[in-house]
Amino acid sequence: MSNNVSWDEQGNWGADGAWGTRDSAGRKLDLAHWQSRLDQLRAKHHVPGAALAVLVDGTVHELASGVLHRGTGVEVTTDSVFQMGSIAKIYTATLIMRLAEAGELDLDAPVVDVLPEFSAADPEATKVITTRRLLSHTSGLTCDFTYDSGRGDDCLAKYVEAAKAVALDCPPGSVISYSSVGYNVLGRIIEVVTGKVWDEALRELLLAPLGLTHTMTLPEEALRFRAAMGHLGEPGQEPDPAPSWDLMPRSAGPYGRVIATAGDLARLARMHLAGGVAEDGTRVLAEETVAQMRRRVVDCPDKWTVSSDGWGLGWTLYDWNGVAGYGHDGASIGQYGYLRVVPSAGVAVALLTNGGGAREVYAALYRELLADLAGVTMPEPLAPPAAPPVIDWAPLVGTYRREGVVITVTDRGGSGHALYEFVDGMKDFSEPLQIDLLPVTETVFAGTGVGAAFSEDYTPVVFSTLPDGTGCIYIGMRCAPKAA
Repeated sequence: MSNNVSWDEQGNWGADGAWGTRDSAGRKLDLAHWQSRLDQLRAKHHVPGAALAVLVDGTVHELASGVLHRGTGVEVTTDSVFQMGSIAKIYTATLIMRLAEAGELDLDAPVVDVLPEFSAADPEATKVITTRRLLSHTSGLTCDFTYDSGRGDDCLAKYVEAAKAVALDCPPGSVISYSSVGYNVLGRIIEVVTGKVWDEALRELLLAPLGLTHTMTLPEEALRFRAAMGHLGEPGQEPDPAPSWDLMPRSAGPYGRVIATAGDLARLARMHLAGGVAEDGTRVLAEETVAQMRRRVVDCPDKWTVSSDGWGLGWTLYDWNGVAGYGHDGASIGQYGYLRVVPSAGVAVALLTNGGGAREVYAALYRELLADLAGVTMPEPLAPPAAPPVIDWAPLVGTYRREGVVITVTDRGGSGHALYEFVDGMKDFSEPLQIDLLPVTETVFAGTGVGAAFSEDYTPVVFSTLPDGTGCIYIGMRCAPKAA
């Protein structure tokens, strides 16, 4: 075959013999090019291994690069599985919506109607926290409550019991505050409604109908596959294997532990893009249910941590200069995942990585891929402008608190500074973080010195106000009200 090859009816060959595909809109997906870009970016940003899946015109194409473990040198393949962290929330949300669609659950009824044992620290708040508010992160329940309730099938029931006294981030229904506790409550709701443990319900009601044979929830299940090891290290250097493969208890499943290939993650997205229908024609959700999940429920003051403009029922929502999208990010110990879906183009991209500058790889690769396949112009990362605004620090200075975290904002001679301290059950999680606040607007700041997984050069620090006039600060999409 010559080097200048015309496309056949299936679009199986491209110029210079590059294997690829062409979708119904005539867009070329040059897999050789994207393999090269994945390899280049992964090496440049010291990411040991990565798996990429691109959904175009209903077909999932999978690529792999690097190694699963720098100590063993085992290569990443397209059937390698990665921890996906908070992307697990999409699986839990999808399952909840399936139960609601079947009439087994009322999204707008108080959670206590399903879980009489559920309660928040505020008795009045308990009465108005609904399943819909849990899905959209508007319940007020906090995020960083860590509690190991054991390996038994009762682990979620024990977790919900232990979380009763945990303080709310904000009043229910007022603003968004990213909540892992809320998603564990959703996991327990699934157990009560189905009579099955969350892991089993997910497998039988979602994974099996979708044919997701390389998706699982328990560490011992991952042993059957080529599993990625997380890596940790200083930015700009080759990271080392993490000291542990997974530090989360079993109860973290609904909010933080689904393990999968990039291809299986893209197939979940494919079902949502196809109006609720799996690849083999099985209907998993009604078209209206799928649409409801990606309708905006709440705006996000912090539009940078996970690139979100708003939140639906489970999905993070994006507005790329008028082009709508949805998706989710996730992180575990040294592993980071990114899913972006562009419904107008029928495109989804899933990237799973195991350490290093994963965020930089995501940012560069997705800007190129989504521009090429979907006409999307992704926003540039947060950075202070050349001429920053003059800030009146007086209304911003003070102490902000949420469960597990105290943030002290001070004015140091006209320059803002935040001390981010872990307290309560989180007190041994990390040393205090020192963050210089560089003004972007009067309420949005580029924070330095954090090096979080969900930032590129700067960490977003956003000041906002609750409906009752109380000031609050967002770091990591979590709302911390002003305490003093």
